This record gives sequence, structure tokens and C-alpha cells, in this order.
Amino acid sequence: MNNTLFPALPLADWKDTKETLHRYFQIVGKLRLSQMPKDNHWWHITLYVTNSGVATGAIPQGDFTFEVAFNFLNHELLVTTSKGDVRSFALHDGLSVADFYRQLGTILQELQIGFDILARPYNLADNVPFQECTMHHTYDKGAVHTAWRILVQVDMILKEFGGRSYSKTCPVHIYWHHLDLVVTRFSGKKAPDLGNVSQVEREAYSHEVISFGFWFGDDTITEPAFYSYTYPAPPGLDKEPLLPKSAKWQDANGSPMALLMYDDVRNHENPKQEILNFLESSYKAGARLAGWDLEALKVPAE
Repeated sequence: MNNTLFPALPLADWKDTKETLHRYFQIVGKLRLSQMPKDNHWWHITLYVTNSGVATGAIPQGDFTFEVAFNFLNHELLVTTSKGDVRSFALHDGLSVADFYRQLGTILQELQIGFDILARPYNLADNVPFQECTMHHTYDKGAVHTAWRILVQVDMILKEFGGRSYSKTCPVHIYWHHLDLVVTRFSGKKAPDLGNVSQVEREAYSHEVISFGFWFGDDTITEPAFYSYTYPAPPGLDKEPLLPKSAKWQDANGSPMALLMYDDVRNHENPKQEILNFLESSYKAGARLAGWDLEALKVPAE
């Protein structure tokens, strides 16, 4: 392992590009949300890391399927169908969110695919409708390619970690509202009623979870990081030991969140093992205190 697999990507170096790309992802994610049959815990709305970028996977549309894929090798957006249709347009600096929305809409109309979404960003700094959003138009191909390379490595690690448990575990996927790559384990027990909360929260936290993820940073945590949280958080969680030593507990909306900064491990001689140690230690911390049967849920190594 070396840092060529885990390159540097300070948020400040590509913040404008990330803001643009995030909105591209939300448009495509909302399209998937509008067309996919519902799955538990919002698993039907997510995006997936591929060997060339990020994609929706096959989406049902009447008697055929279609897929929308970001290709970060050739920097283009592709729409393909099970009928053999292929449409694309280039991703480039200057392509505003409004341009992206319009070009995708034109392709979908040509292919007779419905495009009825709430065309506004979700939980971002501004609420400018996508079709009017010309302020976000930065696309640094090098930064996007680097971000995708990081996602490829993290995706593989989360998949390896996810397979270590017999608990119900979601696919490794990107939640486009926060732009994080996630895998979540479930105890199978219902969580306490959340009361008067949004449909988003009610579905996401209907059952006990321990979630693990990676994101590129935001206004609160301004650098890339790995994280884990247990819901509901058991008392004393933030006193539990974490690995590696640089990992720490941090308050997140009143609950402890385990945090490992990307830059603290990317130059390590074995960053993959350091990340797996973090995932395993944060899982054991939450699962033990929450009363999960760790031994019964453990998949044998052989």
C-alpha cells in the first residue's frame, strides 16, 4: 500500500468542483428515486461506484431498463437502455448545473423516459432550482478523477468489511444527499420512535443501525474523513477505545460519532488495514454496548 492509491484531495482544492458535482449527483439520484420501486431504508435511491465512475445501476422503465452513468475516465455522462440505446454528453469545466439538467432532460425525452423530479438541491447551501442554477459550473477533471480513484479504494474496503457480518447489511452505496459512501449493519431490532421527524429520518432510522462511511468534507468537517455512528447511541459510547490512535469521538447533533481523518492514514504503510481497524473498532464499540451478539454475527475468516 502507498499513497498513490490514496492521493491527497484537500477540500479547499476542489470545493467549487465538488459543489457542482454534488448537484449533478443529486439530479441523477432524484431521477433514480422517482423511478425505482421502493426499498427499505432508502436503498432504492442510491448510486454506486463502478470501474469507470459512478452509476445508477439498471432502473425499470415499463418494459425496458435504463442506466445513467458518470464516466470519470472519459468525463462524460452516458444514458443506456436494455434496448440498445446509447446517448451521452461531455462533462467539462463550464458545464453549469442548469446545462447538465437540460441536456439530461433532452436525452430522457428522446428515449421516452420520465423525468419528473423535485428539481431543487436537497440540504445544500443554496436552494436554486436546477434548471436555473448557473452559479455552479466548475468541473476540474483532475480533481474529479482523483475523487473517483479514492472512492474505488474505499468501496473495496467497505465491501470487505461489510462481508464480515451475518447481520442485515446494505450494499455499499453513495447517498447523494450528503455525497458519502456508506455501508450499514442492522441488528434487526426496531429503534425507538423518533416522534415528529421527516419521512427521510423515519425510514432511515426505523431500526437499530451501526453505519460506516467516507465523505470528502463539508462546512462542519472541512477535510475528507471516515466515520461511524451507532443509532440509537448507547450510553458511554464515546468512552470506548478506537483504532488507530488518531481516531476520535466527536459530537454529531448530540450523539457520538467516531471519526478518522483521511490524511491521518493515507500515508501509512498499510492504509487499508488502518481503515479496517477503525471500522472494526467502532463497530465493536457500538455493538457491544447496544447488546448485539457479536460472536453470533461474526462470519468465520475461513
